[in-house]
Amino acid sequence: MRLNNPGQKFLRCCLLPFCKPQHSSSLGYTSRSIFVSERNFPMKWLVLAAGAFLLAGVPAKAQVSLWRSDPVKSRVQFSIRHLAMTDVHGRFGQVDATIQYDALDVSKSNVSATIGMDTVTTGEAGRDDEIKSADFFDVDHFPRATFTSTQVARNGDGLWVRGNLTLHGITRQVILNVHGPDKPMMGADGKAHSGFSATTTLDRTAFEIGSTFPAAIVGDQVTLTINLDVVKQ
Repeated sequence: MRLNNPGQKFLRCCLLPFCKPQHSSSLGYTSRSIFVSERNFPMKWLVLAAGAFLLAGVPAKAQVSLWRSDPVKSRVQFSIRHLAMTDVHGRFGQVDATIQYDALDVSKSNVSATIGMDTVTTGEAGRDDEIKSADFFDVDHFPRATFTSTQVARNGDGLWVRGNLTLHGITRQVILNVHGPDKPMMGADGKAHSGFSATTTLDRTAFEIGSTFPAAIVGDQVTLTINLDVVKQ
């Protein structure tokens, strides 16, 4: 059996000790051809060598996958205390997230996201206009918030993601407690879909949002809940 395919170099190396000498070259050494019989190289060893070759050809990076959020099914929600009595809930209608996930070593994973601050809604038009104004988000000057991860680690059954959040023109480190990824499912679009959810708490004063409003009127702590339907690329 002759192995002339360049892709079979691994097998050629494995079989070299069993080759038959053919002739001497002008350089003074004996060339060998790959010739194997059941007598000098049992078939089971050939099968094992072929299996090893195939396994060696599967790179670890095959475990690294790229996912992007579905803009229709992904959302970022928030809640904040109002007048020290009730919670105001709202959401951002635009979130664009990209996740590079390494299943073998999650520390090599990374996340980036952009949130449309000008898409905020609380269900009350007058309040939405005030939140978008210079008193709070100032969306005319800061229409987007961005997040870029700097560290990803296992956290029990989930993940722990540290990163830089730029909001209202100010960058601060935040930590996300993440559940996921969920088991991938095939979507109606014929692509694999999975899910991530995350929570964190922000201090609005650290981003100089609503600086003229005391905590008795607008609470300092803002709870964020992030739900991503991600599509494999």
